[in-house]
Amino acid sequence: MSIENRPWVEKYRPRLLDEVVNQLGIIRRLKQFIKDKSMPHLIFAGPAGTGKTTSALAMVRELYKREMVVNRTYLELNASDARGIDVIRTYIKDFAKARPPANIPFKVLILDEADNMTAPAQQALRRTMEKYTKNCRMVLICNYSNKIIPPIQSRCVVFRFASLNDNDLKSRVRFVAKQENITLAPGGLNAIIEVSRGDCRRAINYLQSCGTISKKIDQEIVFRVAGEVPPDKIKEILNTAIEGQLQLSIKLLDDLIK
Repeated sequence: MSIENRPWVEKYRPRLLDEVVNQLGIIRRLKQFIKDKSMPHLIFAGPAGTGKTTSALAMVRELYKREMVVNRTYLELNASDARGIDVIRTYIKDFAKARPPANIPFKVLILDEADNMTAPAQQALRRTMEKYTKNCRMVLICNYSNKIIPPIQSRCVVFRFASLNDNDLKSRVRFVAKQENITLAPGGLNAIIEVSRGDCRRAINYLQSCGTISKKIDQEIVFRVAGEVPPDKIKEILNTAIEGQLQLSIKLLDDLIK
């Protein structure tokens, strides 16, 4: 797939740690790991779209540079697809136990959505982590760290990613819009931030969806694409009902539904 045809979330995914939006404290620690060429097993926990997978891949890219080769120096798996104990005992174990190339200190295994792994699979993963730490370090990515069994948590350093604030999201959405020659009306930008709820990936996906409709994005287009009702419409209906105009508020609600 050419870069022009890729989803914008992939096309504009940060490739270096310095490009990751916010999460400054975490990025500082990851840079130190790269400088030291040493790291423990890691857990990246936090809401969707806050840069967890992006940070893991950027760290691997800066650590290995030209040596970043899938199945050789790093491996990325989605644990919700490969969450059974058989996958842990075969595919992941085989990668972890194989020695890294001579000029590489260790390999990195990135397990996305690790909180979706079954308990037996997590127990098997714990044993693999213990046995092959010298060869392979693991980065477990999850929304909820409490769904990772305590024996794994105790073997990892946990980094908690915070939801992005509105200014961070606006800056990133403006950047992507400029690259794609899209004009954002102030109401359109605010609407994208409203429906994204701190999720940068969702914000860029909405921007791309709106961009297929019009190169000038306003509030109406955003809420139509997101399938949500603008807050001012909800406020109008509630105020009308509070003022005692129940029939009018019902009519306004019916108009929205239609």
